[in-house]
Amino acid sequence: MSFDNICKVLAEKYPADFLRWLIGEESTSIEVLKTELSLEPIRADSVIFIRTGNRILHIEFQTLTQSNPAIAFRMLDYYIRLKRLYRCLVTQVVIFLQETDSEIAFTQEYRQDSTIHRYRAVRMWEQDASLFLGNTALLPLAPLCRTDSPRDLLSQVAQEVATISDREMRQNTAAYTEILAGLRFEKDLIRQLLREDMMQESVIYQDILQKGEERGEQKEAFRFLTRQLNRRFGEIDSLIIDRIRVLSTEQLEVLGEEFLSFSHVSDLVNWLDRNISN
Repeated sequence: MSFDNICKVLAEKYPADFLRWLIGEESTSIEVLKTELSLEPIRADSVIFIRTGNRILHIEFQTLTQSNPAIAFRMLDYYIRLKRLYRCLVTQVVIFLQETDSEIAFTQEYRQDSTIHRYRAVRMWEQDASLFLGNTALLPLAPLCRTDSPRDLLSQVAQEVATISDREMRQNTAAYTEILAGLRFEKDLIRQLLREDMMQESVIYQDILQKGEERGEQKEAFRFLTRQLNRRFGEIDSLIIDRIRVLSTEQLEVLGEEFLSFSHVSDLVNWLDRNISN
C-alpha cells in the first residue's frame, strides 16, 4: 500500500474531517463514492470522491509530481466525467505529500489552446500543523506539515497517538502515521518515537506488510517474465505490457510456463483475452 493510498484510506474512513479541512464545510449527509470513473487512460488508485449535498469533493493524493497522464490533464478528465454523471458542483484538490520544488506542485490549472481548467493544489509542507494535531483523522498527516523542528513535531504527534484511548484506533493511527512519516524521517527515529510494538499489533500494519511482500513478489515475477517475452518476440507493445502488469503473481507464473508454447505475439494476446476479465 503506497503513501498516497494510505491517505485515500484515511479520507474514506473520515470524510467529514477532510471536507472540513479542504472546503470548510460541515455536513451530516456524506457519501463516499466508488471510483467508478477509473477507466483508461486514468488510474484511480489514490483518488477519492466525497459527495455532500449538491457538491462532490474530488481529492487526489500525490507523492510524486510526474505521472502519465499529467496531473493537470487528469483533473480536467475527472471533472468532465463527474460533471456529466452527477450534474453538480465539483471541487477538486490535489494534495502533494512530499516536499518538492517542482513547478507541477505549484500549478493549479490545465491550459491548452482555448481550454482552461482550474483546481486547487495543497502542499503538505506548507500546512499549519495545528490543523492536524488533536484530530485523530488527520493526525497521520501532521508529520508532513510546516515546522522549524521536524523532530519535535514528530515527537508531539507520537505523544498524541499514545493518548488515543481506543486500543484499535491507537494502533491503526500509529501505523498510518509511521508510513506517512517515512516521507520525511528516518525509519529508526519513527519507530523509536512511535513505539514499534504498538504499530506491529495493528491489523492495518500487518495488512500493509503482507501486501508489500505480495507486491514485491508480483513485481519480480513481472520483470522476469517481460524480459523473457522480449527475448523471445522482440520488444513487446506497451499496451500488451500494461495488460501483463496487472496480472497477479499466480497468473504471471502460469503465463511464464505457457508462453513457451507460443509461436507469435498474437498467441500471447489471445491468452490475455482468455485470462483477464474486462
